[in-house]
Amino acid sequence: MASGYKVADYLLDRLAQIGIRHLFGVPGDFNLYFLDHVISHPVIQWIGCANELNAAYAADGYARVMPASALLTTVGVGELSAINGVAGSYAEYLPVIHIVGTPALRSQQAGELLHHSLGDGDFGHFSRMAKEITCAQASLTPENAAAEIDRLLVAALYQRRPVYLQLPSDVSEAEIATHSGSLALCQPMLSPTSLQAFIDAAREKLQPARRVAVLADFLAERFGARESLNRWLAEVNLPHSTLLLGKGLLDEAHPMFIGTYSGAASDSQVKEYIEDADVLITVGVWFVDTITAGFSQHITQDNCIDIQPEQVRIGRKVFSQIPMVAAVQALHKLCKSLKNEWQPPVITYSPPKTPTYNLLDQNAFWYHIQHFLRPNDVVVTDQGTSCFGAATLKLPSGCIFIAQSLWGSIGFSLPAAYGAQLAQPQRRMILLVGDGAAQLTIQELGSMLRDGLNPIIFLLNNHGYTVERVIHGPQQRYNDIAAWNWPQLPSALGLEKPAFTCTVTQVEQLQQVLAQVENIAQLAFIEVVLPPMDTPELLKNVAKSLQIRNAAL
Repeated sequence: MASGYKVADYLLDRLAQIGIRHLFGVPGDFNLYFLDHVISHPVIQWIGCANELNAAYAADGYARVMPASALLTTVGVGELSAINGVAGSYAEYLPVIHIVGTPALRSQQAGELLHHSLGDGDFGHFSRMAKEITCAQASLTPENAAAEIDRLLVAALYQRRPVYLQLPSDVSEAEIATHSGSLALCQPMLSPTSLQAFIDAAREKLQPARRVAVLADFLAERFGARESLNRWLAEVNLPHSTLLLGKGLLDEAHPMFIGTYSGAASDSQVKEYIEDADVLITVGVWFVDTITAGFSQHITQDNCIDIQPEQVRIGRKVFSQIPMVAAVQALHKLCKSLKNEWQPPVITYSPPKTPTYNLLDQNAFWYHIQHFLRPNDVVVTDQGTSCFGAATLKLPSGCIFIAQSLWGSIGFSLPAAYGAQLAQPQRRMILLVGDGAAQLTIQELGSMLRDGLNPIIFLLNNHGYTVERVIHGPQQRYNDIAAWNWPQLPSALGLEKPAFTCTVTQVEQLQQVLAQVENIAQLAFIEVVLPPMDTPELLKNVAKSLQIRNAAL
């Protein structure tokens, strides 16, 4: 046993080995000894957040642009504050290592009535809760620590979902042997027989087709198919699209990218190419209500080749034990051999018309944001008018787009942007968030300022929960929020770091501000005042479908 090498050190070294460089969280007395090791670790940097929910959102944003992320809370009060954020990471397939500092093993075994517990001596309540939103769980002891840490990290990376690790305060300080070698990661099973059967069936499906298109979504990103998918589409001229969950997965500057598919709410050209294809190849696609305008897609399973993380379906036939990347690479090769037999697509792109008025509304705002974007930006939006407006943007090459369109927890975007910019500080960060969402998590603006980050934040102030007003109750006071003096918040939350702040109410003001902040080196906070009931067209269509689905039968 190596003298002085502790379980805490082993855990941190393993986190560093899988590419994690920051640990988000909030200190509590049961994790303080572990935090001493974090502070002295040569690779992992402690990132203290304003609260545990924000820390979970920040870890989620970090995991979207890094191999994985790590979150630290204390038992009970801390972990339950974070549970909503962890659930979002579970729903949207993000590997977050949730470390929970718990009481010493001797206290747990004695059933002591400790603070942060339910007062019944049962310390298993919270791990049982966590089991529903994590893919693996463990409570460490000095004897099992190394094996359980490795097991959980392997599970998180393989399944692309959160794991839950209880670290008792005394176990953190227990000595342990140094780890030997790299973590042994799991690889998905590949059946050569199944793969060949799939290739033969795909050739039979594709050969007689005249019109072939590709629709991709977020699971292609999560399971490592981005590069293979973009190489394929760069070499074979196929019309291609993503859903909102997968926006940014494909190069939207490619001439064959036709736009974001949203079911019946799609642009007519997008809808035609996707729904009228003789064969539609779907890669990592989930049809979620809010991104299909209430399941309004008209896509027939019999016309699809559907690639999921570990299996492929052609029509009604399933081919198992085929990893997504292998299926994409096989189709790439097959499509290259068949492409001359298909009808050449003719894609037209009509840029939005320049607004000729000075009224700042949704249409004018998104027009100017489109021209503000540049390659390799990170664009983060919240589940509201900002998300549905951003869905229509044509992203420059290399952009990353972050939106939580399945879990849809408002307030997610600001701390998620914080996590993503810490992970990718070399990229320009653009955050688009509504006033209602911002009021939930604005505290993390102080952390951004403390850490010297320079996101460009557009606070869309349309006076309340506009996304809810459009669905139901446009005049009801439950959709109202308190009026805040937004431009004063950065100075209140970051006394030592100056920020650029302003309010814009007209198009000319917005144009001037965009020119000012294009290459800004400090945090920019821009309040954009918009008409309360002015909404993106996509949101109107989604709201109509939700109204019908939520109404009484």
